[in-house]
Amino acid sequence: MNTIKILLADDHQLFREGLKRILNMEDDLEVIGECGDGIQVLEFCNHTIPEIVLMDINMPIENGVVTTERLKSMFPDVKVIILSIHDDESYVFETLRKGATGYLLKDMEAESLINAIRSVVQGHAYIHPKVTGKLINQLRRMTYLDEMGIVSGAAAAQEPGVKFVAGDESPLTRREAEVLRLMAEGKSNKLIGEFLFISEKTVKNHVSSILQKMEVDDRTQAVIQSIKYGWVTL
Repeated sequence: MNTIKILLADDHQLFREGLKRILNMEDDLEVIGECGDGIQVLEFCNHTIPEIVLMDINMPIENGVVTTERLKSMFPDVKVIILSIHDDESYVFETLRKGATGYLLKDMEAESLINAIRSVVQGHAYIHPKVTGKLINQLRRMTYLDEMGIVSGAAAAQEPGVKFVAGDESPLTRREAEVLRLMAEGKSNKLIGEFLFISEKTVKNHVSSILQKMEVDDRTQAVIQSIKYGWVTL
């Protein structure tokens, strides 16, 4: 019987040890290595290729999101399954976008985890049922973000909350449009950064650019002007 070779990537040693013990009890699963950060994952894969990497998101030095993207670019055949405490749809969407094949939560049953690993090896994707609905909502939001921040069609009619609806007259880039929409939702720079997976400093730079292009003095005026111009609807 061919065993499924698994690499564990999590900065909590006790969690890794417990998970390793559970997985190695299965005849067709074998944990071949453990890593505490993203750099170690890449170093390990340079000399030993696993079939599956069970990857946490919150790791020091290099987090699971960045590591997933780099790992898939270097070793496209390695399948990454995120195993996280986060059920936020933005994390799910971003890790899948970076190349992860599965997204699991750490509070799931061991049997479900094992079945998910086997399913992914067989070529399927596996998303924890608890986050599937949230992922669908995130995909709906991304419908217009992928189109230069323009909402159109059925997605626009169904999307609740703040929408960015600027046309060709908007001077903003796509990323600035995203930031402006989140500003209109009342999010702080820190929360915007977490939502878009960019640093708070980068958010500040985008906000400065938005204010300059819109010729206003602060973010409140920017939001008001964007509503006035019809770029943002509530």
